[in-house]
Amino acid sequence: MAGLPDRQVAGVFHRRVGDITVTALNDGHQDAPLTTLAGIAPGEAAGLLRAAFRPVPRRTAVQCFLIRSSGRIALVDAGCGPIKPTVGRLAANLAAAGVAPGEIDTLLMTHLHRDHCGGLLDAAGTPTFPRAELRLHEAELGWWRDDAALSRSDGPVRAMFGIARAALDAHRDRLSPFTGGEVFPGVTAVPLPGHTPGHTGFLVASGRDSLLIWGDIVHVPEVQVPRPEVGMAVDVDQAAAEATRRRIFDRVAADRQAIAGMHLHFPAFAHLAREGAGYRLVPDAWSLDLGGDATAGEEA
Repeated sequence: MAGLPDRQVAGVFHRRVGDITVTALNDGHQDAPLTTLAGIAPGEAAGLLRAAFRPVPRRTAVQCFLIRSSGRIALVDAGCGPIKPTVGRLAANLAAAGVAPGEIDTLLMTHLHRDHCGGLLDAAGTPTFPRAELRLHEAELGWWRDDAALSRSDGPVRAMFGIARAALDAHRDRLSPFTGGEVFPGVTAVPLPGHTPGHTGFLVASGRDSLLIWGDIVHVPEVQVPRPEVGMAVDVDQAAAEATRRRIFDRVAADRQAIAGMHLHFPAFAHLAREGAGYRLVPDAWSLDLGGDATAGEEA
């Protein structure tokens, strides 16, 4: 029928964290074979996805997050860039959110895999965000700069070294590594090693409210939340990644900590609840207001 829409509305969703606003910006999705998962047979993973009414092979969402705090604007990760038709939506959704690239003063990187740093440069290799300082964990910077690490890597990981190094080189005059502490007003770095050596989450806190942007703790929530032993083939250290995932699952469930993830389904805000011996992901409901602390107003 003529006149029917052929695309979704803008992938933009705001959430208030005290006096700070965090905005989810969808970059699209990537489909990948189940062999990219580690620690589970493809047939078993397919069963979990079908039980959750999800596509097989896996379809993984890609999100970025904008943080507005103290009159400043940070972007957490920059998506894939326009490498295929299903990704590279960050620029359009940033515009829909009313933010120009030149307004962003800080880039907070969870890590430098392509689906997180590919949008840092345009097709000519020029920084997409011309005024922004690039901030990442010192261990992450060291990993991608390490020629020995490059020589030990193979397949998909080896291919990512060139992309990461190009992004680092283009920002060499505005590169600011950290090891922890506050990295932006109201935002504290939380080291989450394993997926990469410097993989980092960001705890956004203001007043009684907080939100942990946990990066790539999970890629396929329907599989990895009930089965936290399942990792990714590209994990630099799969044992460390699993240990980190279990530790963070335990922490956010016990603390009722609000979370956001790059590969949770848009708008990618959620909580994690214990369920029997495992966990259950509870996505936040869409809200007309900007939300806030889910426990605010509860009776003691």
